[in-house]
Amino acid sequence: MAKLTLATDDTGAPEIFASLQGEGPSAGMPVAFIRLSRCNLACTWCDTAYTWRFGQDDQDDERPHRDGITYDRKANQIALTVKDAATKIEQHGQKRLVITGGEPLLQGGALADLLALLPDMEIEIETNGTTKAPSHVDIRVDQYNVSPKLAHSGNAAELALLPERLEFYASDPRAYFKFVIAEPSDVDEVLELQRAYRFRPGHVFLMPEGTDSATLREREAWLAPLCLEHGFRMSDRLHIHLYGDERGT
Repeated sequence: MAKLTLATDDTGAPEIFASLQGEGPSAGMPVAFIRLSRCNLACTWCDTAYTWRFGQDDQDDERPHRDGITYDRKANQIALTVKDAATKIEQHGQKRLVITGGEPLLQGGALADLLALLPDMEIEIETNGTTKAPSHVDIRVDQYNVSPKLAHSGNAAELALLPERLEFYASDPRAYFKFVIAEPSDVDEVLELQRAYRFRPGHVFLMPEGTDSATLREREAWLAPLCLEHGFRMSDRLHIHLYGDERGT
């Protein structure tokens, strides 16, 4: 039976939980989450680096992070059969499932098997936009939350901003784009991408980078008028205000 590689929560259990979606077009919606491990990018400000930045004997550790923290792979990854994962998801009693990471579409084959066991759930996938869902996953997806990584993430554009993938998601009405913004100048990069790929009106969110309420509020003060000026939607990070920067929230 196919297995998924998941992140762990603070107890070492698979990070499958129920919460309110904190970001993007579904913010405030009650959902179940499953967080998969591994990522093909490395954002210097990533708040889930425990899904990819493992010990010094691991090649992933060469990728930089501003905190300089590394994680023990055995303590932060767990393999789970798709059947066991589906059972844990159903136990939370939610109608909608958010599949997040890391980069969840790196495990597309096993995801297809998981979704086959959850035929009645609405499916929302959070992706960095560099990968493509296999057809047996794509047919089940109700919403893509695509978060392309801008220059301040520390990822090279040739790795993070793939034209064929951005064109694919820009043409899909299920896809919403969520850009992490750390400085006002980051919005200029979003505007360049908007001109190049003609994202659908109302499908672009700007979200302040930050893992505490004070930082988010400070950045939202200058981000809000920029959203008004350019016609973008603004996303808060509701879970940070409610629970702090914690796993399983």
